[in-house]
Amino acid sequence: MRGISRSSLAEAIRRLDENVLASASAEQAVSLGGELFEVVALISGEHSLRRWLADPANDPEKKTALIGQILEGKVSPSTVLVVSDVVSQPWSTGRDMLDALERTAVYATVASVDGTRLDELEDELFRFQRIVVAQPELRSALTREGVADAHLRSLVENLLSGKVSTATLALVSQAVTHPRGRTLEQALDNFGQLVAERAKRFIAVVRTAHALNETQQTRLRTLLSRKYGREIHLNIEVAPEILGGLSIQVGDEVIDGTIAGRIAEVQRRLAG
Repeated sequence: MRGISRSSLAEAIRRLDENVLASASAEQAVSLGGELFEVVALISGEHSLRRWLADPANDPEKKTALIGQILEGKVSPSTVLVVSDVVSQPWSTGRDMLDALERTAVYATVASVDGTRLDELEDELFRFQRIVVAQPELRSALTREGVADAHLRSLVENLLSGKVSTATLALVSQAVTHPRGRTLEQALDNFGQLVAERAKRFIAVVRTAHALNETQQTRLRTLLSRKYGREIHLNIEVAPEILGGLSIQVGDEVIDGTIAGRIAEVQRRLAG
């Protein structure tokens, strides 16, 4: 997000933290996250409503009044408050407004998760994303059009219940049922990035020909933290096809130090 949307997002998150999550129990926060995801799905499917709510020319009080009329009695007062806070802010686009709502849903879902459990949550999202990539039949089953949301949620629960945290299960279910125009892999990656941002750190996706031991991981994490000025969480993928070295992606920046990458670069130069 840029410009006015960035400022609006910061204000919406401040209100979420101070007015709602600060006094919410773990159960209330998880329930809030689920209801906010439902609101995201509702507004995503109602194009005229989304445009009207995101139009800066419309009175913020009228926006919050409309949200109250739509949601009162269907969701908790906390959910109405959070959605009202989001839609009352000025947004550059309807997409930015929906992204902000989705972010509040993710933040509420992981509100009770901290410390090493946040690390585990990020790892669980990344591992499931890798499983989806590696198993085309599973990916097909999870992304088949025309399948009811309830069936997809049941499939996710059968796959992951008891194997991952409640927060991970909720985020994967949301990515499967409402990817919002993204691929399943992109939706999972987006949630992983939001969790990392909530923890005020970056995610580094590391591809290596051989598994890294704890000492190597600590050294790499320290070097990257110094480079980017923020704590780094490592998502490590063992990929023998790169032959040796490391490929590291942090956000949009890719550091390719693999043997395969160097060979490909030499071949490009020779071809040129």
